[in-house]
Amino acid sequence: MPVTAIVVPCRLESTRFPRKLLHPILGKPLLQWVAERLAAEAPELPLYFAVDHELLRDVVAARGFRAIMTSPAHASGTDRIAEANRTVQADFVINVQADEPMVTGGQIRQLAQLVAGAAPMATLATPFKRVVDFYNPNQVKVTMRRDGRALCFTRSRLPFSRDLGLTIDDAWVASNPCYKHLGLYAYQAALLERFPSLPPGRYEQIEKLEQLRVLENGYDIVVGVSEDPGSGIDTLEDARRFEEAVAAGIPARGAGR
Repeated sequence: MPVTAIVVPCRLESTRFPRKLLHPILGKPLLQWVAERLAAEAPELPLYFAVDHELLRDVVAARGFRAIMTSPAHASGTDRIAEANRTVQADFVINVQADEPMVTGGQIRQLAQLVAGAAPMATLATPFKRVVDFYNPNQVKVTMRRDGRALCFTRSRLPFSRDLGLTIDDAWVASNPCYKHLGLYAYQAALLERFPSLPPGRYEQIEKLEQLRVLENGYDIVVGVSEDPGSGIDTLEDARRFEEAVAAGIPARGAGR
């Protein structure tokens, strides 16, 4: 039977939020929150952390999770996962970002189902609700073909309404195919192994979106739509909001099947 595993790429340094995976939230490093969330949400899948520093290895290993040391020179999380999977040797690999403490079991299982199909890579998107988020370049947009395969990922507003221009509102965004890309991926092992040797894409280098390398080299990415919006920790303010939500006992949607 094909083996599906979760591999979490972990990089110590972060430009916008230095060493954010070690940032304490109610006494626990962010990375520990993610590890415990994954263990609770998808206990049926083997879980590994592909780390680039002993400090990250120690966080997960001290809690009984499996860590694989990888090169600190990797340019992307996918490159790091590709190295780790030479040890794991999974047939299908699910990539959950190390700063996603609200990932759900439903999302993980949706990815596992999608990547077992014909497309060698899968990812998730969720509908935009607010125009302010749709305009935000840090919230990546994805457009899809009728069969659910990705057409484009971009930081720009896409689709752009020629008729309305900059006058669109929340209602327009909610009623049109405006999708936010969620940073969750799944790969078939053959593509994952090939990824580091693929020529970097021109649009990938401009947009700084590694998934564009896959499209620019002629591979399909199937996109599933999730109603769980996700909440990656990109800034100190994000971490504070997550901490406040946890302290207030606000439950996260999870464990969906």
